[in-house]
Amino acid sequence: MRPRIHIIGAGMAGLAAAVRLRHLGADIIVYESAPRAGGRCRSYHDPQLDCVIDNGNHLLLSGNEAAMSFLDEIGARDRLAGPDSAAFPFVDVSTGLRWCIEPSAGLMPWWIFRSSRRVPGTGLSDYFSVLRVLNASDTSTMSACVSTKSPMYRNFWEPLTVAAINTAPHTASAALMRPVLEQTFLKGAKACRPLVARVSLADTLIDPAVDTLKAAGIDVLFGTRVEGLTLTEGAVSSLALDGADIPVQSSDTVILATPPWVAQSLLPTLTAPPAGEPIVNVHYRLAQPVTPDGTVRIIGVVGGLAQWVFVRNHQGVELASVTISAAADVVDLSADEISRRCWRDVTIALNLGDMAEPLSRVVKERRATFAQTPETQRLRPSPVTDVPNLLLAGDWTATGLPATIEGALRSGFRAAALAARRITPSAVIAA
Repeated sequence: MRPRIHIIGAGMAGLAAAVRLRHLGADIIVYESAPRAGGRCRSYHDPQLDCVIDNGNHLLLSGNEAAMSFLDEIGARDRLAGPDSAAFPFVDVSTGLRWCIEPSAGLMPWWIFRSSRRVPGTGLSDYFSVLRVLNASDTSTMSACVSTKSPMYRNFWEPLTVAAINTAPHTASAALMRPVLEQTFLKGAKACRPLVARVSLADTLIDPAVDTLKAAGIDVLFGTRVEGLTLTEGAVSSLALDGADIPVQSSDTVILATPPWVAQSLLPTLTAPPAGEPIVNVHYRLAQPVTPDGTVRIIGVVGGLAQWVFVRNHQGVELASVTISAAADVVDLSADEISRRCWRDVTIALNLGDMAEPLSRVVKERRATFAQTPETQRLRPSPVTDVPNLLLAGDWTATGLPATIEGALRSGFRAAALAARRITPSAVIAA
């Protein structure tokens, strides 16, 4: 009998593990309780807007190595879109001031030596704060590493921290910002090009992955909830689902790739960070498209409720979507109030004048990530558990990265490499 790998969860981590393992020669089964894959990275048709929307705006950068590798494996890198260059335009909606951050082409950050390319109000010395972030201890927060009184804080560090870590700078782990900078800004423009799904998250990241698995003969069982794990002599011996027990041999491997609260319900002894940081998104379907077909625009917003505005025009349907990360102070507001306040920011960011507020959809992801503080970093578990045939995957595990798509994919790849070595010690699968 061939070894079997059971992957519980078809979110980004579970899909990454299955895609990476598909050529191993093992029987792979993916269990997903929802009717579709993707987890917190999902798309659906919204009846009010009469178009497909994503639950949230997920920004990738060209330096995200795990994401680019995953897209290459599923043949979908061309489904990303973004500006032709590494440019991050910003607008302060309280003053109307605009600026653009454009990293230099090489490793040397020549751009910071030109006042016209620096963040407004900053001097050269402000940029040396990056050294304090790169050398931050595991107990340091972002606001302890950078001056909160400098314009650099309000116009660069705060929006970057909230976007990358989904936690306010006064509590966000500075150690988590280090790999973000090392993967992107410190590598120059080639690693900093902003990219989003051209059509939708499902079209770019999810559907091609599921199709890749099906082509490899891997079953993805949707609507199938694993309700329990049976341990015998310290190893997983069966999975309980839908009133049936699925036997698991000691030579088989189970990869638990669910959100942390689900993982803890299946493995009560597991220590994991608590979910606690929401993200709010608002999608507006513009009655009159303001950008050419196929265009993607990404604009950072300071001084308003919105933090980022993403504009995507696909086949004449134009969506202007707003992201509000670390949204604990916003998530309980009414959808109407959130939409109204964000629309003001959108009209300023896109120079829409007095255009009337269009139809909108507010999406509240209350458990988007855990609060990524120095304290919660110590709660992120290793992919290897005390159960010899049970591995963990998910953006909440100890990936060394923030809880992002990049982190989820890296965790899936790492679990795949560990599972492969259990079956074939000489197997070489990149982690």
